[in-house]
Amino acid sequence: MTFDAEAVYTELHAHFRGRIRRNESLSRHCTFGVGGLADVWIALDSRDELMNLVRLCAERRWPLLLVGNGTNTLYADTGVRGIVARNVLNKYTIEEQGDGTALLLAEAGVSWPRLLNELAPLGWGGLEFGPGIPGTLGGGVISNAGAHNSDMSQVLEWIEVFDARGSSVDQYSVPMVRRYQHNELDLSYRHSRFRELRRVRFNEQGNPMAAARSLIEPAEIITRLGIRLHREEPQKLRKLIEQYKQHRKKTQPVQQSAGSVFKNPPGDFAGRLIEQAGMKGTIHGKAQISDRHANFIVNSGGASAADVVALIREARNRVHEKFGVDLELEVELRGEWGEYRVQPEAQ
Repeated sequence: MTFDAEAVYTELHAHFRGRIRRNESLSRHCTFGVGGLADVWIALDSRDELMNLVRLCAERRWPLLLVGNGTNTLYADTGVRGIVARNVLNKYTIEEQGDGTALLLAEAGVSWPRLLNELAPLGWGGLEFGPGIPGTLGGGVISNAGAHNSDMSQVLEWIEVFDARGSSVDQYSVPMVRRYQHNELDLSYRHSRFRELRRVRFNEQGNPMAAARSLIEPAEIITRLGIRLHREEPQKLRKLIEQYKQHRKKTQPVQQSAGSVFKNPPGDFAGRLIEQAGMKGTIHGKAQISDRHANFIVNSGGASAADVVALIREARNRVHEKFGVDLELEVELRGEWGEYRVQPEAQ
């Protein structure tokens, strides 16, 4: 089925007004600062709005990609066909339990840094390990985000999703709300039950192959979370948060990046392996493997997605050749990648 972007834009503009745009540059919406155009871009500001858009896209067979802050995403230079909708749902409440704990009820679009700045003065601990995590809470579930020997799995109680798995270009099934408890999420190091379908594979030449797109992507859209908090001295929380912020400043590059590119393999560090393979500081086009931390690829100004992917391919191949380790990509590839073609080797 052909997607008529202009007709879709015209139909939806009456509702979204200034929150819908045609041919929006995705480089504005990811921390890498690269990517082509989205046919239609929408900013969602309520849970009902999100659910209604998902239902409409499922009924009309309109391709829909739901995104967050773009902190773990690499968009293709050719952009994304269909609708790209950003989840900016950012409300939360705190329900005290009377035993020194509380349940944080948060929408998936709540920003982690903002939340920490607001929880610490109130004396609520549990998430203070994440001041360097720039994404949303919903995105944090997908990758079981963590730092400083803590992660989401230690505080997450449950999530709610809007399940559109029954809808495709060939069939329609009414999306529905589901709740998953902690033990149903398969949470482990940088992994959840949602990651497998998004996982980037590599072909025999070491070229990354983006996961196949579905009509509604992701097919299970996280909308709300329940997170366990505990009472803590505000001064102690502020001190820890500041300590972690300073550590991040000392160890991570300041240029545009998407954070760690590869997962750490068991018992080792991806950055160490990439550095020992001689790739630290390597440049391809306007992208560079950071000379501060080798598991970061930075945009030095005007980089393309192809530049970034060329470095991903070369770093992974070099590590495999030298150490026999197959690094797993932590960054997700989004958009119209097609069959990625081998690029000239990085210099």
